[in-house]
Amino acid sequence: MNKIAVVGSGYVGLVAAACFAELGYSVVCVDNDLERVAALRRGEVPIHEQFLPELLDRHRNVRLQFSGSLAEAVKSCSVIFIAVGTPPKDNGEADLSYVESVAREIAQNINGYKVIIEKSTVPVYTSDWIRRVMLLTTDVQCDFDVVSNPEFLREGTAVTDFLYPDRIVVGADTRRAADLLRDIYSPLTTGKYYASVDKIPEPDDVNLPPRMIVTTAKSAELIKHASNAFLAMKISFINAVANICEEVGADIEQVSTGVGSDSRIGGRFLRAGIGYGGSCFPKDVAAFRAVAQECGYDFGLLDEVMKINENQRNRFMKKIRTALWTLKGKKLAVLGLAFKGRTDDIRESPAIALVEQLLAEGAIVTAYDPAAMKRSKEVFGDRVTFTEGVYQTAAGADALLILTDWDEFSSLDLKHIRQQLRYPIVLDGRNLYSPEEMEEHGLLYVSVGRRPSALKQLAKVS
Repeated sequence: MNKIAVVGSGYVGLVAAACFAELGYSVVCVDNDLERVAALRRGEVPIHEQFLPELLDRHRNVRLQFSGSLAEAVKSCSVIFIAVGTPPKDNGEADLSYVESVAREIAQNINGYKVIIEKSTVPVYTSDWIRRVMLLTTDVQCDFDVVSNPEFLREGTAVTDFLYPDRIVVGADTRRAADLLRDIYSPLTTGKYYASVDKIPEPDDVNLPPRMIVTTAKSAELIKHASNAFLAMKISFINAVANICEEVGADIEQVSTGVGSDSRIGGRFLRAGIGYGGSCFPKDVAAFRAVAQECGYDFGLLDEVMKINENQRNRFMKKIRTALWTLKGKKLAVLGLAFKGRTDDIRESPAIALVEQLLAEGAIVTAYDPAAMKRSKEVFGDRVTFTEGVYQTAAGADALLILTDWDEFSSLDLKHIRQQLRYPIVLDGRNLYSPEEMEEHGLLYVSVGRRPSALKQLAKVS
């Protein structure tokens, strides 16, 4: 059985390491942050992911080890997944310095045939550069292959996305490497894992077993960027349509249902709101655009995707100003700080950006998020008051803002919310309620792509 090393213990690396252990492999997860390694060894879970704590408890010190030594991991493992960060540069390109550093250290410690697998999101040609860096780093005859195996994990459901994937993409330029990856993923592609008694529960509407798609390394690298860019485009598209709905008096929820019912389009990612965020979409769209520019192709569509996304936040900010007239001194209750529900990740979060704008205009912000409070406190410090629950947040506020689509925010006691608020104003950036339901509870409701008359009602009251 191949022993696996996963380099990086972030969202991708830690989930991959835990899931490979779940599939029966002996795994070592490597990170150069020794404090993080020590915390993982103690049983601490640094990220909010469903089922991840269970997997770590199940496999820690059995199939799953944590280490700060990449050299030792390289020498003991034949399969090495690189899952380190690729943050954006100022020009939108991906910073591959961490990937390069790992490749050099792998080359310095290689002691037999190794398969080095890109799991990080990287631009096309990265596999070629990893190969070149390794060959230039050492004089020793290196026997290795470089494979692209992009991840398609959604934060909040990353474990089930890994174990119940839509597809597994393997970009290998040699048959030897491709066959090894086929073997590694065989517990999924043969259905063996799904027959196990203690498997992680399968999500709804999953097709089993998953399809494995074997391509060249360059094709696999492009598949990842193209997939994320397309999903971001769907979000920006429906947000643009929502803006038209507001102008003509249509309902974006009805329009989305009609459009998404077409099997060629599908309803996923057709939810209007305050725009996409997180560690993937903003970075990957910018990086894909940079790749296109470097290749001499003007991918103007991606410019529009990014422009619409940025504009969506500005439009929602205008709605807040319209509802409250002036923001200076207004007490605003904010529900949600993570970039989406089911995660504690606040990177590129539209909610964080909006709170920053509110503070800049003199608003007094009280906020609550089920998972992202700790990370948010590091950003805002004492500029924001953090509470322990929804109704405590709403108490005495001039308006309630829903900025993240947590499930618990979609089933609030609206009668109690009405009693807690100083003024009965709710601005919903995620369309979690219907205007009719809000009106029944005496709440003046502003959302995205629906009922522009709500703003007129607010204007009369204020």
